[in-house]
Amino acid sequence: MTSSSQYISTRGTAPRLGFNDTLLAGLASDGGLYVPEEWPSVKHGSTDAPFAQRAAEILAPFVGDDIDSHALAAMCRDAYATFRDSHVAPLRELGDNRWLLELFHGPTLAFKDVALQLVGRLFDHVLTARGERITVVGATSGDTGSAAIDGVKHCANVSMVILYPQGRISEVQRRQMTTVHSANVHTVAIDGSFDDCQDLVKAMFNDRAFRDQHRLAAVNSINWARVLAQVVYYFTAIEQLHASDSAPVSFSVPTGNFGNVLSGWIARRIGANVGHLIVGSNANDILTRFFETQTMSAAGVVPTLSPSMDIQVSSNFERLLFEMNNRDGVATAAQMTKFRESKQLAVDAATFGTWIRPVFRGQRCSDADTLAKIAEVHRRHGVLVDPHTAVGLVATDACAAADEPVVTLATAHPAKFADAVAQATGERPALPAHMADLFDRPERTERLPNDLAAVQRFVVSATATR
Repeated sequence: MTSSSQYISTRGTAPRLGFNDTLLAGLASDGGLYVPEEWPSVKHGSTDAPFAQRAAEILAPFVGDDIDSHALAAMCRDAYATFRDSHVAPLRELGDNRWLLELFHGPTLAFKDVALQLVGRLFDHVLTARGERITVVGATSGDTGSAAIDGVKHCANVSMVILYPQGRISEVQRRQMTTVHSANVHTVAIDGSFDDCQDLVKAMFNDRAFRDQHRLAAVNSINWARVLAQVVYYFTAIEQLHASDSAPVSFSVPTGNFGNVLSGWIARRIGANVGHLIVGSNANDILTRFFETQTMSAAGVVPTLSPSMDIQVSSNFERLLFEMNNRDGVATAAQMTKFRESKQLAVDAATFGTWIRPVFRGQRCSDADTLAKIAEVHRRHGVLVDPHTAVGLVATDACAAADEPVVTLATAHPAKFADAVAQATGERPALPAHMADLFDRPERTERLPNDLAAVQRFVVSATATR
């Protein structure tokens, strides 16, 4: 791939962009999502290479000439030096052929840190070189917001506004965002669901005049760099297991917006020894129903014990749909428009049989099953897991053969969801030392209705002095 024409839109009409422009654009100008014009081939590396080194090696062919290789390596080292575990994403064994991939050792205790500690540095590097400034607008179902804020709170060239659904995230998740008092960071509680927040963000990006005037950029997984950075830990997990050349390793991923499991599909596409991708859903089971019926049908969002997955519109599925359509942007755009209007998206049997059935598995999990799994893992292994990880473990049990090596992604620290963990086990997980005073810190946030004009007015006023 060349730096001048690396990325194209899933809807076919936006201009091709290099990596740096794709990073800053987020959503394509035609409403689509950016993907590489060509998929590179990436080989497994050393089993004992530092995570930051593997990240730089895996990202390099996607970045091309846009960022100097030494600068990219330095940003990776800086990003992953913020993690409490030297492995960044260590494995924990849970019996024969079963492991947890602990992705919660970053500053905000969630897997989003793996991408956003790096993305924040990429933003600052590119903007400093260009002498430019952006306003990052994002929606969060709980973890993206705090990880994004931590990633950019020291960025001199970035202002940030994060929308979150009022009353639908955990108290720890909320306080991780609202207790950050950096002048360039603003949080807004929206009277609605995460899907409403996500729709507001997309609407601001689709308002071309507003987007251009305020230099909007994305930090949700609509941003290609977010998805790309998560590809790394699929490679490193397999390398830790010394499984690069042995039986494929399957991954079980608790999933809402499809970004994390899409990263697993990308890893598989470019050369990682990935077997099946198991999608764990809570009561908001649009993806599981799609795997069962070949039809995606959106319904109302149901609050659960795993709130980061309380989503009915899985935005990143569009990137996979584009591949399923043989990269036909016109067809993809038509399907997404129809889905937005009718809440229905059907895939024909031949396409489903080629793209979905050989790779993906799906399982839904009730709150009762979630609590039971948290209790079981604690009783059998002495390990506390958060509700999202528990959903992934339930899906592993339902979808994987006994002799199939499976890594379940542990996407959040149990202390982020201490109430649910305590309900299941009687043990309340403590926050790490750097967050021990979280509940004593003053909060700063705004509350707004689910109204685009009101949110746009806030974005303008909040960033006017920056």
